[in-house]
Amino acid sequence: VLLIGDLGAGKTTFAQGFGAGLGVSEPITSPTFTLVRQYAVPAGPGRSTSEEPIRALLHADVYRLDHLHEIVDLGLGELVEDGAVALVEWGDAAEPVLGDGALSVELVAGPGDDERTVTVSNRGDAWLHRWGPLAEALAPWRAEG
Repeated sequence: VLLIGDLGAGKTTFAQGFGAGLGVSEPITSPTFTLVRQYAVPAGPGRSTSEEPIRALLHADVYRLDHLHEIVDLGLGELVEDGAVALVEWGDAAEPVLGDGALSVELVAGPGDDERTVTVSNRGDAWLHRWGPLAEALAPWRAEG
């Protein structure tokens, strides 16, 4: 999942909520200086058995990286294939490397401190079979227009 947005847009807060939704119990903090943090995802009720279970949440921040090969060196693609889901802050910078098959979540701060516009879009065909259920889950928050 590529998290896109300016400083203060809510990328880390989004990651905290995402982790809570997966059942991660430890505090999720910004990986700005460590580049990648990994959190165990507990098995739990309501998890789909039709796909591989998610065993780990990876939270990456590529803001400090200067070259695409540095993003490749993080090995996020391989870790995701091993049952992890990755949230990548500054995902627009990583898109050339991670974009095919990624979900993009763009956060834009609104005029109020607690207001955000969130735009979700898919990259490539990997999300096509998931798009219907995702759109249905997000429908209560969909803006008209």
